[in-house]
Amino acid sequence: MNANDKQAVKDIVGAENYSDSLIDLVTYSYDASDHDHRPEAAAWPTTTDQVAAILRLANASRFPVTPRGAGTSLAGGVVPAQGGLVLDLVRMNRILAVNIVDRQVVVEPGVVYADLQKLLAPQGFCFPPDPASGKVCTIGGNVATNAGGIRGAKYGVTRDYVLALEVVLPDGRVTRTGSRCMKSVSGFDLTRLFVGSEGVLGVITEITLKISPKPLASRTCQASFATLDQAGRAVTAIMHSGVVPSVLEIMDQNTIRVLREKGGMDLPPVNAMLLVETDGYTAGEADYQMDRVLEIFRQGGAQTIDMAQSADQVEALWAARRKAGSTAGQLRPYNLSEDVTVPMSQLPALLTGIAGIVEGYGLPFVVFGHAGDGNLHPKIMYDRRDPEQVTNVHKAADEIFALTCSLGGTLTGEHGVGLAKAPYMHLEHDANALELMRSIKRLLDPNNILNPGKMNLDV
Repeated sequence: MNANDKQAVKDIVGAENYSDSLIDLVTYSYDASDHDHRPEAAAWPTTTDQVAAILRLANASRFPVTPRGAGTSLAGGVVPAQGGLVLDLVRMNRILAVNIVDRQVVVEPGVVYADLQKLLAPQGFCFPPDPASGKVCTIGGNVATNAGGIRGAKYGVTRDYVLALEVVLPDGRVTRTGSRCMKSVSGFDLTRLFVGSEGVLGVITEITLKISPKPLASRTCQASFATLDQAGRAVTAIMHSGVVPSVLEIMDQNTIRVLREKGGMDLPPVNAMLLVETDGYTAGEADYQMDRVLEIFRQGGAQTIDMAQSADQVEALWAARRKAGSTAGQLRPYNLSEDVTVPMSQLPALLTGIAGIVEGYGLPFVVFGHAGDGNLHPKIMYDRRDPEQVTNVHKAADEIFALTCSLGGTLTGEHGVGLAKAPYMHLEHDANALELMRSIKRLLDPNNILNPGKMNLDV
């Protein structure tokens, strides 16, 4: 960006919504991953017209623009890899409409996930995807990455709830996709094209979401197993039983040990634990499903089964899973946190395979995640100041991605591709599929100004 470009951006959004000060540029140089690169300026647009004007300018002047929400990406998705302008959408944070009769809401991209839930809860409704960063992440970021969460096995991911979008294209044109109808098959599904596109095809400025009635009853249970394989087989049995739990989370022995030793938690010294929640609109519905889960645990050789009998006990069971990632992060200054996903039948093979791979490199690691939809989070700790550790962590990642794809899996279940998984896209997508993606990118963004360097789609 040259001085004229910077002044033009400032004129568009106003001086109060523009910065090129060093402290802000450093802040916008990273996200929650271990990637970083400093931008040249940052802007906080407050209207669709401002976003459109900025993209027209960027397209004409050929400077990169990286859309950003709360910066919770674990894949380098909002790191400005080629500098340029960071377009921070957090000040576009209005909830524009709540229509309970039509079961939908209309929001701007900067609305925080938790704030939307607080608004909907008194009316008995919710936006079902439940990302771990829900207290701070934005709906725009959820849509851009097709975010999932702990309740994905039963309630799906963000894509399942997006009805319509307003999108600013790279040349500044504004378009609307989808409709307010629950069913719509007119034309190509452009809405789904933009959901999960990570800001490389357009900037989302308005989102129409489908909302759901909130379940009224739930039951929570925790079980421990002697081996990861046993736990994995229990997960497969539950998902084949006709019961679809709202939560089915797993923690491996390293996670449990770290929580015991570093987190001071009173957990049994076992090799695997499962946390299960069933829900429904009556207590009987939740109880019926949990009874079937408990039966599977007993048949599957569970060593311990703890059934929560009160709200305090529910919270106690949840505490370990919520603290797993942050507690493990204390082991080394940096960590690689992935979200590989496989078909349910391959979950035991992925669990044991990841452990075998990382143990061979001598790095501390934990494995936890959303077992109910085959989505695991291997988290490998390392010190970026040690070249050998850096080499080893990347070798381990190479092998984990190769194993996952060999099992019919995907590189990412919810974090997105970003910078972290861009080099591995060929493992999951054949040459024709990648070229088709790149041709769409070329069609919409021939000058490659939007979020360049991501998803291995640069033209």
